[in-house]
Amino acid sequence: MRVLIVEDDDAIATPLAKGLEREGLSVDRVETGADALERSAAASFDVVLLDLGLPDRDGFDVCRELRARSDVPIIVVTARSEEVDRVVGLELGADDYIVKPFGLRELVARIRAVVRRRTPAAADDTAPLNGNGNGNGHGPDHGSVHAVSVVEVGALTVDRRTRRVTVDDDLVALTPKEFDLLAFLADDAGAVRPRQELLENVWDPHWYGPTKTLDVHVASLRKKLGDPGWIETVRGVGFRLRARAE
Repeated sequence: MRVLIVEDDDAIATPLAKGLEREGLSVDRVETGADALERSAAASFDVVLLDLGLPDRDGFDVCRELRARSDVPIIVVTARSEEVDRVVGLELGADDYIVKPFGLRELVARIRAVVRRRTPAAADDTAPLNGNGNGNGHGPDHGSVHAVSVVEVGALTVDRRTRRVTVDDDLVALTPKEFDLLAFLADDAGAVRPRQELLENVWDPHWYGPTKTLDVHVASLRKKLGDPGWIETVRGVGFRLRARAE
């Protein structure tokens, strides 16, 4: 697995690169946004670890350009811990967001998770979301709900085959993770999906990282769908998708 680290701080990048190499990953490192765009265009990477505080340009701009030209998984690795920064990063196309300081094992787990989610893209669209696949090729078999290609919930349409979402026939641009989360909720609209079930099916069956990432993605989805009422929080349990008319 080949990783591109975009980080200008030697005190962070050097031990990080060594740690990832000990885990069996091949690592390239650049220090600027311009170099990141140039290197990613010249070579193929399995994942990009992107710092936001780069010396030549804002990391959000680099994230946007990387996503516009490639579907390589992007994990934002930054000291910015505010929720608004997490939401912006995810909306611009990042697949995950981890705040410094962090543990190497957690980062490696996140790297492997985002790569797994991207690898089985050719899976059968009619396969059950909570069978041996959730649109991502993994997840426990709950055996009760099966994914269909197109799901309509009121004015909301989720097309798993084309990975397109519309509200009142207007296209909604989602990141891959946001689409997977919405598709999983839509697969049994009205049903309450426990937080752990969402993390295991949309993220990873062995997820042990912070659950805040789920809340950030839900917040981003609510904003993009144009009405927070689409996704209801069931306190102490999880979330459910419902039509706005409810």
